[in-house]
Amino acid sequence: MPDRTIIHVDMDAFYASVEQLDNPELRGRPVIVGADPRQGRGRGVVAACSYEARKFGVRSALPISQAWKLCPDGAYVRPRMKRYAEVSGEVMEILGSFTNLVEPLSIDEAFLDITGSVALFGAPIQIARAIKKRIRETTGLTGSAGVAPNKFLAKIASDIKKPDGLVVVEPDGIEAFLRDLPISRMWGVGPKTEERLRELGLHTIGALRARKREDIVRALGANLGDHLYNLAIGHDDRPVVPNWEPKSVSNETTFDEDTADLSLLTQTVRHLAENVGRRLRRDSYKAKKITLKLRYAPFETHTKQTSIARATDSDEEIIRLALGLFEQFPLDRRVRLIGVGTGDIVRPGEESAQLGLFDEAPRKDGVIDRTVDRIRERFGDAAIKRGS
Repeated sequence: MPDRTIIHVDMDAFYASVEQLDNPELRGRPVIVGADPRQGRGRGVVAACSYEARKFGVRSALPISQAWKLCPDGAYVRPRMKRYAEVSGEVMEILGSFTNLVEPLSIDEAFLDITGSVALFGAPIQIARAIKKRIRETTGLTGSAGVAPNKFLAKIASDIKKPDGLVVVEPDGIEAFLRDLPISRMWGVGPKTEERLRELGLHTIGALRARKREDIVRALGANLGDHLYNLAIGHDDRPVVPNWEPKSVSNETTFDEDTADLSLLTQTVRHLAENVGRRLRRDSYKAKKITLKLRYAPFETHTKQTSIARATDSDEEIIRLALGLFEQFPLDRRVRLIGVGTGDIVRPGEESAQLGLFDEAPRKDGVIDRTVDRIRERFGDAAIKRGS
């Protein structure tokens, strides 16, 4: 295993912390970011919550109606993704000042390979402290950091003492660090795998490590068994990949009330498709696959998708394809949620497809889309709307 030093930085309750930062009246209060709870009758889920809210049992992905029952006196706020992205950019810029090997995992966490940074910035723990200090000074927020020889250990370490934590795992302390941790901490252990491991009498990572590799492989299969055994002994050879690229871009919404209103559903598909197109253009991507997701009441979810020969970021084309997929769904029941997504993401110029002799020329509506983007960025989303 290569000798590396990895830091995992994870911002603390990021969305909720930004809301508390921007609105001092929210500081110290339970803050729930997500859908409107409508006094316990709301739809949708919790996007994020503050540590004060977690004391009431609120957590991410919890139905907003349940969050209200657990914490009716909390402050419920709508997500502000543009603001979160702005603060995330500041954080990622700070991380990039310590090493060019930064791999974002999401808007609020990233891996850093600082193996080559020690000579310039000092010992790993000094670098981690400097990162945390600069994040606090620049953004007013706190982040937790884990320092370890590999990604698996660093990610666990960053979560051990949240919020505002810092945990260092030395190479000779790996076994002791992992010994008493629950097996659910391991990547690849979902509910079914955890149940299977518990049936084998394995409740901790240390217990799994104590078994023979061949016994674990025999019980779980070659791929999963070998993977989990390697993690249990602290091995993880995956490098930090700085040029992380998204695999998809999507947007979805949950209706306040289940609906079969064709006009509302069609309008929603158009709106979601426009949001997806704008995000693609903002990050300089195009997509070759369009997906539409419908969730019927109460929780039956179906998806349909289509692929296109030439990648696109055009609102008009994404809308057309999404509506084409929408027409394939029966509307004999009310709809709870609808979503539009894109896949097979590429950068402009990365395509190798060649136009056929009778193919249409590439669309020229990119200028219009980008003009609309600039208007909305300056004056708000309601400043200009696309006609049906």
